[in-house]
Amino acid sequence: MVVWTMGLNQTTAPLDLRGRFAFALDQMAPALQKLRSIFDTDDTTHRRVEAAILSTCNRTEIYCAGQFAAQDHAMHWLAEHGGVSPALLRSHVYVLQNEQAARHAFRVASGLDSMVLGEAQILGQMKDAVRVAESAGMLGATLNQLFQNSFEVAKHVRTATEIGTHSISMAAAAVRLAAQLFEDLRQTRVLFVGAGEMIELAAVHFAARSPRHIAIANRTLQRGDRLAARVRGEAMQLSDLPARLAEFDIVVSCTASTLPLIGLGAVERALKQRRHRPMFMVDLAVPRDIEPEVKALQDVYLYTIDDLAQVVQEGKAGRQASVAQAEQIIDSGVQRFMQWAARRGTVPLIQQLNAQVDRWRAAELSRARKRLLSGEDVETVMEALSRGLAQKMLHGARAELHAADDAGRAEIAQTISRLFLREAR
Repeated sequence: MVVWTMGLNQTTAPLDLRGRFAFALDQMAPALQKLRSIFDTDDTTHRRVEAAILSTCNRTEIYCAGQFAAQDHAMHWLAEHGGVSPALLRSHVYVLQNEQAARHAFRVASGLDSMVLGEAQILGQMKDAVRVAESAGMLGATLNQLFQNSFEVAKHVRTATEIGTHSISMAAAAVRLAAQLFEDLRQTRVLFVGAGEMIELAAVHFAARSPRHIAIANRTLQRGDRLAARVRGEAMQLSDLPARLAEFDIVVSCTASTLPLIGLGAVERALKQRRHRPMFMVDLAVPRDIEPEVKALQDVYLYTIDDLAQVVQEGKAGRQASVAQAEQIIDSGVQRFMQWAARRGTVPLIQQLNAQVDRWRAAELSRARKRLLSGEDVETVMEALSRGLAQKMLHGARAELHAADDAGRAEIAQTISRLFLREAR
């Protein structure tokens, strides 16, 4: 049994490629069932593989516990899902095993592997991934221990260090860039497309700058109404977006749509209605919500989640001391997990040892009962029982010691001393 993870993130793959492998939360359970069917082959080395999928704006990762050979099956399955060749996918993914896989999971949970250093959102996304894997019947003892340890490490990092202090979020970065384009954000009209966690965070940041008008466009009007009420804005139907796009100076979009919601033609028409007054657009979605060709338009300033990377990295150098502290906490967490995994690896041997001892005990008890029934003295029978058990337990050690050559005999003697002569030392 090994633990391994395979994934691609903002450092190994471009945005458009990552978008091919993004899973919405409601897509993860069916994906895990498909992955299970891939693992459940006639080859028993692939059976009972535990798996979980983590998918965010910055990464898609598969965490598994099972035979490492199953990694090739996962690679081909993921490539097929994304519509690319395994060779292309392999050039952008990382595959980590055991200690490296555990360290990676702990760094991800703690926000050290995020585009925004120390961001807390990833922890909730990992917990969602665990819940889905558990409901799909793909979460076993090993992966559960890995993730629970990662949550504990992340909590320790956040309470014992200042890793998340003053970190610049994507939402704050978007506000900062918008303020560079518009002299006074209070005179702008802002449209948010979607009503998820990322949009909610962005809406709160922009609302703090008191823009002239805020609108929330969402498929579900009820959810849009709730967010609109919070930021004192207007809720609108997503279907009204093309007709009303020209009204807004700032557009921030982040939905789970698999296809772009805002096309080049719609933006061109909006610019014409606006008499080419500039539009500031932020696409936080993976896959994209706004067609990439929009960026080429002269009066549009379009930023993707990757474009914001430089902004959110500001101040990172000042947090290096906290990073060093966090890495020490993670080191300790990795050591504890690997010790647990090593102990768990001996469970089958311990079970076999217990079973053997039970067979010896049953045999000696059966022999003792027969001797008692035949009228032998109790003390004599008990003496024989104890001697019989002792002989059976020591037989293997004696046989190995006598059969070993000179070089091996010294090592076996040390092992026997550790196992049987602890009290004597």
